[in-house]
Amino acid sequence: MSDTAPRFGMVAGEASGDLLGGLLLAGLHQRWPGLVAQGIGGPRMDKAGFEVWWPHHKLSVFGYVDALLHIREILGIRKQLTERLLADKPQAFIGIDAPDFNFALEARLKAEGIKAIHFVCPSIWAWRGDRVEKIRRSVDHVLCLFPFEPALLREAGIAATYVGHPLADAIPLEPPKAASRAALGLGEGDAVVALLPGSRKSEIRYIAAPLLQAALLMQRARPELRLIMPVAPGLRALIEPLLPPGLEIELLDGRSHEALAACDLTLVASGTATLEAALFKRPMVIAYRMHWLNWRRIQGQRYQPWVGLPNVLARDFLVPELLQDDCTPEALAREGLAWLDDPARCARVQTRFAEQHEILRRNTAQVATDAIAQVLGR
Repeated sequence: MSDTAPRFGMVAGEASGDLLGGLLLAGLHQRWPGLVAQGIGGPRMDKAGFEVWWPHHKLSVFGYVDALLHIREILGIRKQLTERLLADKPQAFIGIDAPDFNFALEARLKAEGIKAIHFVCPSIWAWRGDRVEKIRRSVDHVLCLFPFEPALLREAGIAATYVGHPLADAIPLEPPKAASRAALGLGEGDAVVALLPGSRKSEIRYIAAPLLQAALLMQRARPELRLIMPVAPGLRALIEPLLPPGLEIELLDGRSHEALAACDLTLVASGTATLEAALFKRPMVIAYRMHWLNWRRIQGQRYQPWVGLPNVLARDFLVPELLQDDCTPEALAREGLAWLDDPARCARVQTRFAEQHEILRRNTAQVATDAIAQVLGR
């Protein structure tokens, strides 16, 4: 194959995938300055030169109940995307997470001779291990974020590369706490708590209210607390009606990394944001709630007791997880205040987070680009 700039199809189905896609595109452009990348993405990918055919929020649903409510539109988008990619075949397709959407698409493209690469190994080590057969049928190569994943995939005959986590490259080893506080108008000596309820509408619906009510309880116990909440684009209108009377909190338009760098503690929805919080070395309380049918289904397929990524990496409960019925304002506030009352415990967990940061720091964009080049025979 010639070394002319390739063309890629790509799909990122939510904000975390858009973040990963933007960081990956930086590495791809460095190797192939003239490359073209097209498909489904968000603002970070758009800024990195991606041609957005559909915005990523069209796919941003969680669980079977939410997916069923939007199934007709999602299937229509996938059909149209498949037709566009097959009409003018790219050298490779890179599916970024979103396995329920991407695997069927990848399988079809792979059958037509297009190299299929999946970025982010599905958590087959945590639940739904039966998906390994679907992965084998659908993709040529998997780019893994965590060091234990390639061996699991290779046992199943799936080619994989550990590329580290791009957030570990993007987030400094020493968080810029003072600079971030100054940028957000926070005092150096303030006690600051950041609330991160998630970026999906369904997460706001289930998680934001208990986080905000917990924040009110914490503020009543400690009136000096400064509370901040980064809000993903387009979600402010969903958040504002949930604000409890009397709560003093500043809503930020995005700026989640500044908020994590600036805070002393975060109450955070389970997901990529928990890893971001760990990379910023911030004590946290992990929260999650979902539709009860989704929760009931997941419980029968879990393989381990941990949900939060920092705990999964440590194989220990470094930080508390309050899930579903346990995700109450009272419990969240109690666990949050416990962190603030125990500086020695905070220091211990920050040391563990620093160790995780070093393990995940791999120059991901370059390592992933090298792996993609190898798949392409370049």
